Amino acid sequence: MKEDYQIVITGLKKKIEVLISAYEEVVAENNNLVTELDKCRFALEQSNNREKESETKLNNLQLIEAFKASSSDVKEAKQKIARLVKEIDKCIALLND
Repeated sequence: MKEDYQIVITGLKKKIEVLISAYEEVVAENNNLVTELDKCRFALEQSNNREKESETKLNNLQLIEAFKASSSDVKEAKQKIARLVKEIDKCIALLND
């Protein structure tokens, strides 16, 4: 009878060891995934920053081109400046809300 209990206890110990091992593997994998997620978030943030910088440069170049316009393009330049002013006004209004 005592031997039967020993067999059951030994079996339970082995199953517990397997569960602990599986748990440790899952925890390690989770830690790796969290680290990878952090790296991806950082890369995405950098990419978004580069995109914003590129958009700013593009807008600046467009503005420069508007000011470089010849006398025949003055009307177009004024329209571009007016559109930029309207966009700025919209941004200010959104910030005030």
